[in-house]
Amino acid sequence: MDVILLERVEKLGSMGQVVKVKDGYARNYLLPLGKALRATEANKQKFERDRSQLEARNAERRSGAEGEAVKLNGKSFIILRQAGEGGQLYGSVTTRDIAQAASSAAIQVLRTQVMLEQPIKTIGLYKVRVALHPEVVTEVQVNVARSQDEAEAQARGEVLTGTISEREEARIAAEQLFEAEALAKAAPELSEEQQAAASGKAEKEKS
Repeated sequence: MDVILLERVEKLGSMGQVVKVKDGYARNYLLPLGKALRATEANKQKFERDRSQLEARNAERRSGAEGEAVKLNGKSFIILRQAGEGGQLYGSVTTRDIAQAASSAAIQVLRTQVMLEQPIKTIGLYKVRVALHPEVVTEVQVNVARSQDEAEAQARGEVLTGTISEREEARIAAEQLFEAEALAKAAPELSEEQQAAASGKAEKEKS
């Protein structure tokens, strides 16, 4: 089906373009959401008559979305779910869940604005894009965990998936890295030889 885009649609085109799409995509998404019109001669003429009004409305919406994107960009949202020892969720985290979590930042986010290719099915940290406007896309972090404590551990960089032994090795490595960074901050006056010796000791303990 040929349609006229009434706004920019990712991977399709910009406002005013006539593009060919699958019938189901047009009927179930583009047309009912007001993102496009069937590319009939009557609709083409209607679009040209309304173009200036559509462009002005789009610019206003884009300006508002840019302000909201600044508030939302980079924020982290915790979503708690039940999961097995390996981190596999009993269920999944969907666009609706992420939209609800992101809306807690006093910015209304719709599930259709969350750009998630497939549901999240494992605990962990995820970067998710949110399109507050067709031309304004921001990014948030989604922290999927089994508890608040686990979410905080993940935020610190701890690995919480895999076998118990794998997680323990990751925890020890993280602790050694933290100790090495603390030592470097606490003793900046150490000579290069002393710093090399301390670094060698840490590597030896790690092995």
